[in-house]
Amino acid sequence: MNGSPGPSRQPPHNLVPSRCFGLLTPEHLEGPWLGKTAAGTCGGKWDWGKVADGWGPCCFATRSGSPPVGKVAAADASNPLSSRLKALVLSTLQQESDHKVSLSLAQLAAVILKYETVEKWPQVFQLIQHGARSRDPIQCQVGLLLLHCALEADPDVFSSHSTELLRLFHQTLNSQDQPAALYYSLRSLTTLVAGLGSDEMKLMSSLVPKIISAIRQLMVVSETQASEAMEVFDELMETEVGIIVQHFPAVFGFCLEVASNPALGNTLRVKALSCISFFIKFKGRAILRHKLLSPTLNALFPIMSAEPPPGQMDAEDEQAEEDMEDRAEVQTPKHYAAQVVDMLALHLPPEKLFPHLTPLMEPALLSPNPYHRKAGLMCLAVLAEGCGDHIRKKHLKPMLQVVCQALSDENQVVRNAALFALGQFSENLQPDIAEYADDIMHLLLRYLEGVHPGHTSHLAKAYYALENFVENLGKIEPYLPALMERMLTTLSSPSSPRTKELAISAIGAIAQAARQSLLPYFETIMKHLREYLLTIREDLRPVQIQSTETLSVLASTMPKEAFLPLAEECCQLGLDILNSVSCPLYSLFGSLSCVMEDSMAPYLPRITTLLLYTIKSTEGIEVRIPHWDGWGGETRSQPEPAWKGLIGCGESTSGGSGVPPGPNTLLPFQCPHISVRKSAFEALGNFCISLSTLCKRDPSEPQASGLQKLLSLVLPVYIKGIRQDKERQLVMGVLEMLEKVLKSCQQQALQEPGRLAELCQVIREVLEKKTACQDTSLDDDEEEEEDEEEAEYDLMLLEYAGEVMPTLAKVAGGEAFAPYFAGFLPQFLNKLKPSCTCAEKSFAVGAMAETIDALGPASAPFVPRLLPVLMGAARDADREVRSNAIYGLGVLAQQSGAAMHEHYPKLLGLFSNVISQERKNRVADNVCGAIARMVMTHPEGVPIGQVFPALIRSLPLKEDFEEYKTVFHCISFIYEHDPQLVSLSSLHILPSSYTQHWQTRFGSQVAVKNRQGI
Repeated sequence: MNGSPGPSRQPPHNLVPSRCFGLLTPEHLEGPWLGKTAAGTCGGKWDWGKVADGWGPCCFATRSGSPPVGKVAAADASNPLSSRLKALVLSTLQQESDHKVSLSLAQLAAVILKYETVEKWPQVFQLIQHGARSRDPIQCQVGLLLLHCALEADPDVFSSHSTELLRLFHQTLNSQDQPAALYYSLRSLTTLVAGLGSDEMKLMSSLVPKIISAIRQLMVVSETQASEAMEVFDELMETEVGIIVQHFPAVFGFCLEVASNPALGNTLRVKALSCISFFIKFKGRAILRHKLLSPTLNALFPIMSAEPPPGQMDAEDEQAEEDMEDRAEVQTPKHYAAQVVDMLALHLPPEKLFPHLTPLMEPALLSPNPYHRKAGLMCLAVLAEGCGDHIRKKHLKPMLQVVCQALSDENQVVRNAALFALGQFSENLQPDIAEYADDIMHLLLRYLEGVHPGHTSHLAKAYYALENFVENLGKIEPYLPALMERMLTTLSSPSSPRTKELAISAIGAIAQAARQSLLPYFETIMKHLREYLLTIREDLRPVQIQSTETLSVLASTMPKEAFLPLAEECCQLGLDILNSVSCPLYSLFGSLSCVMEDSMAPYLPRITTLLLYTIKSTEGIEVRIPHWDGWGGETRSQPEPAWKGLIGCGESTSGGSGVPPGPNTLLPFQCPHISVRKSAFEALGNFCISLSTLCKRDPSEPQASGLQKLLSLVLPVYIKGIRQDKERQLVMGVLEMLEKVLKSCQQQALQEPGRLAELCQVIREVLEKKTACQDTSLDDDEEEEEDEEEAEYDLMLLEYAGEVMPTLAKVAGGEAFAPYFAGFLPQFLNKLKPSCTCAEKSFAVGAMAETIDALGPASAPFVPRLLPVLMGAARDADREVRSNAIYGLGVLAQQSGAAMHEHYPKLLGLFSNVISQERKNRVADNVCGAIARMVMTHPEGVPIGQVFPALIRSLPLKEDFEEYKTVFHCISFIYEHDPQLVSLSSLHILPSSYTQHWQTRFGSQVAVKNRQGI
């Protein structure tokens, strides 16, 4: 028996009260909107005389032996509020034997109950209780079906009866021989969970073992129903995580058991893996605490390395993309298993994950079975994002060698996985991976030449790896001729539209890295793009859309004087394309606005109308977990590029033509798509920045008032987003945007009373891990382990919060911010324990140092607490920690003034020891900067005659070129007081100055040319 309601369909909207009865066809009655049609179209105005006149036929029809007739009759009474009609619905429901009619009647009763409430219609709850407790299986099913439909229509309809319902479920979940009763009990429980209060938690917790047992029973009867029933675990994790924590080993182990069973269907196994992924996201530490990491990985690896059925390939390994797309929506355990490993990497400390994962990966990578090798490479790929720092410091070279060797593997399946891994490495392991650029670029270009043009799926994977590597490379000039020759040859020669689309996309990635270095190729590129922008061929439509994306990149990367003559033509081309194709060209308009500035005003009315329409639209938004096939990321939604286009237009047309945000443009904050919400937060921040820029350029009271109104809207939204959003990456984006808004708007951002306190409070909540995306709720038996390592992304979130603090201090002023810094200080000191990781120590020391500099003289009272800490950190084994600590000591000496004078001998002794041991690295550069600050702040405390020659001998700086500014200010300061001392060192100063000048002006290009002997 199928217990799931049928698919939802839109009801007809042209019904009037006199025609509501008898007009609904059987297919109208299968959707969950049953009963709403008549009520909605009548507006609640019923001719009760006509209802009574139609009552006789309705009574007859509900007893008809024909299910369609019965269903139509059920709809005829779709909103009766009289007691007779309500009684008939319930009596007929109890007598009906056809399940489809019963389902329609239950849905009808549920809609009536939603508007009547249980107090006005107590017979419904009585029927539910009586039926569910009945020994008659049919009556039990009817009662639970009615309960399920009522909760689906209104989850709060029985909020005052939650305890009674939980007790009822304790009984119905024992009905092992009644699958329907188990199914409707679990579905009802899923809906009920969100509304439970603290008083019901103990009762709910005792249900968990019965839930697991009931799902086991359902698996035997219907895997589809068992999969739907498992959603109760998702709901518990989302709203009542403490209950899952109490039963974590049992629930997690059950999901692993289901996922590992190859005899079960894909849908059920994927659901189990999805639950495991959800558990890791919200309670990753529980896996470590209960020693479940090894069992999890041991279960996942056989799933990941499973071979497809004979004669088939995994969807992502198909040669033609058409074949791959046909199967792309089929979710398989193999793909979800890789996603679970990805989730482990994102939410567990690398120090905990790698010792358990490496013994499984190494044999897999050496296995003669290609699908085992593929599984090993997929693991390497998904580790790159969450464990990037750990890999860069300890494993980059051997892991990269494995991936590069796999590019030459005899099996295409393995080569595909290697390309994906290389793309992930390129995106997440910069800048360290750039050291191997020569080898990697040679491999990728050679690989592209060897791919058969008809194998578009393989070709797309090669371009994916190339784009990711090139886009994040930075030093692209030496490889530019070979890359552009390849891309322009592809565009000039006969090839498939998909091949040209990939080449055009790659040109966009090359432009991101090369910027003005691409100028010699600009005219040729534009010639090809114009051809595709003007095409009317349907088979070239994807090439046309990709051309607009690449054009937007060129507009933002080429020198303005080079692109400006083409800007208006490109804008008109974009608008013409929108006339014939519905496609998101918003990034193009955003980039063009940066070039055209106020001259874009004539085009803005139409562009912004389209942008705002798309932002309000739900087209392209999917409220489901996106399919993960290892090649590409999340589902793209229309509003995301629209927000980004709005950002560009807002930034570049602040002279009066920009689009101010209104209440309606805040709608995406409720969107389930993280990319849409992130773009919306970014857009609001950029509106603030644009209006602030306008106020500075043209100050006036109306504009200043407008900025205050906008800030009073945006900053509370930011605070709420930081506190309540459950996605770490989004919260990081909000924190980053908050810092930019503070830097731009300065004191205006803190003008509203209490705003500084609110911002400091939310930053403190992040540092104390009390926000929604840092859910660390524990059960009664658990204790927080202070010394437990952090996942890299958890620490990254703290870093984003720490970066806001110096900006707040500068904007608010040292004296105003000092009390808040005193409150933050214990959080940073906790990160400096011997058991903390190098990354944690580096973050804490760096955040304190930057904030000390921003506090100015207000940092003096903190000297007794900070000096010993920074002195100790300056002797740390980790170079980055030492570097940050020495910088911190320098700014502490500079900003704290007289409070640090007595400590100068101690500092000089420390720096002398450090400089004698450090050789040509960032630490030595920071020692130079610290000594320079001490000299300028209190020259009487420094033996300049001894220190200055040593300082000069340490030049040129090797890594931290920002310290040149401080060092040269120091040299100028000394020259004013002792010109002869400086002149004696001029032979060493001049080459250093020359190096710094050219390094600052031309950056990596000089380094590249030096290597080439230029």
